[in-house]
Amino acid sequence: MSLWHWIVLASAAALLTKLLGYAVPACFLHNPRMTQVAACMTVALLAALTVMNTFSHGQTLVLDARLAALGVAALALWLRAPFLLVVVLGAVSAGVVRWLAG
Repeated sequence: MSLWHWIVLASAAALLTKLLGYAVPACFLHNPRMTQVAACMTVALLAALTVMNTFSHGQTLVLDARLAALGVAALALWLRAPFLLVVVLGAVSAGVVRWLAG
């Protein structure tokens, strides 16, 4: 199969998944357990995305300035700093580590 066949197949699968979402009964979606599962999955997916973007470069494991930025941002969040300050502190710490590394 060519690349375009895979793209069309993936697009059709995404559309089918979206359309199947409309077939789920409303009582199932309004269940408190489903709300809790959806909230937990959101946090888990965001955590996995953060870890993958921090510790990987392609297929390799890397420890670089991104790890320092994540640590500083986590500390700022733990100290209940405003979100904009968390982002700025993370960016500045990554810049400082990269500048010191040469």
